[in-house]
Amino acid sequence: MVDSSGNNLVFLLCTPRSGSSLATVMLQNHSKLFATQEMWFLMSLYDLQSPQRRAYGGTGILNQFYNGVLPQHSFEQACRAFALQVYNGLMQSSAGAEMVIDKSPRYYYLLEFLDALFPHSRRIWLIRNPFAVLASHKKVNGQRGTSFNLKEDMRNGAFDMKVADLTIGLFRYFRYFAQANPFTHRLSYEKLVTNPREQMIEVCRFLGVAYEEGLEQYGNFRNTAKSDLYYSMGVGDPFVSNHSEANRDSIAIWKDVLDKQEIEMYGRVLGAQLFHDLGYSEELAEAEKLTGVRFELEPDAELLDLYTKQLADATGCRWEADYEMRTDSGTSENIVIPERYHDEKWLHPEELQLQMTVRMLEKRLENSAKERRQLKLQLDTMKRKANRLKMLIPFGNRLSQLASNYFNNGRLNK
Repeated sequence: MVDSSGNNLVFLLCTPRSGSSLATVMLQNHSKLFATQEMWFLMSLYDLQSPQRRAYGGTGILNQFYNGVLPQHSFEQACRAFALQVYNGLMQSSAGAEMVIDKSPRYYYLLEFLDALFPHSRRIWLIRNPFAVLASHKKVNGQRGTSFNLKEDMRNGAFDMKVADLTIGLFRYFRYFAQANPFTHRLSYEKLVTNPREQMIEVCRFLGVAYEEGLEQYGNFRNTAKSDLYYSMGVGDPFVSNHSEANRDSIAIWKDVLDKQEIEMYGRVLGAQLFHDLGYSEELAEAEKLTGVRFELEPDAELLDLYTKQLADATGCRWEADYEMRTDSGTSENIVIPERYHDEKWLHPEELQLQMTVRMLEKRLENSAKERRQLKLQLDTMKRKANRLKMLIPFGNRLSQLASNYFNNGRLNK
């Protein structure tokens, strides 16, 4: 179980399009880990202190309550208690799971909050060549038909969340993980796709669980309850499901996907030093050769300040400058974590996971016309699985209770 300091809780942190879906689809195959696609819910808790407009009004009242009446300590304690119920409730759906992995790339938005709530959580920092991350954005948005044009978005000065991810988010994580810490592990995307088994062994060692053979070959786990739940959300990398295991094709694709102007603009904004510090000096040299430009060591501070101000204005969030990880924010609250939840204590973990998958597919069916037919077939399959399981589980539960009563009565008679 996850406790009030964050033991048995793992955050997989990176900027969007860095390969977190690939890492998660491997890790969720481990019997001791519960992992699924992006949760993001801690951002909703954090944003309670920055009330948005609602139909019922009261934005000013809510702002006064959260930022005036309610002590910060009490706010964090309430958020921690809610998060614990979420994490431990999710873990209940996976028989044998002992840890929860929250993979939410935009958690750079709330790193101070994360440390205040769960200082002893483990953090995996997934890094990837920034040019490849940009190329992945361009490729995925082109496939989805959504708007993303780095050259235009950087020129017009208007706020764009993807630009914030590519700049502010990257530097926030870079500074957050600046110092070595026993609660952190750096995972390279390029190493993950080149030698996934070795990287999974290292991640398991960091998490304190034994490596399980073949977990990186995620195609072998399709049609299991955990895999069905993972894919049912329909978020993250849309290309992961096209393969059964990691492949190296995406490592150098940035040289084909990006044009020279995009490479130059992004390289100038980030500065050469970041590439060196992240271990991408060779890729930087290739970018300079392709563009014929030698990038300055330091980033474009004026643009980064502008993006930071835009994000602050759009969200109301305020950050500590150059914030680095803190793991000493000890929590003294005596929060009770129930071993089982009374309303679900007789649910078999697989039945609970199937219920979650069905709910997810039903929600996607409501919001998507394009995928409707395919999702309907998938939903019908999940419902049939759930119904078959329901026919078996009640008998198993009654049999277990009868056996328990028999043995207990036997002991009493002796």
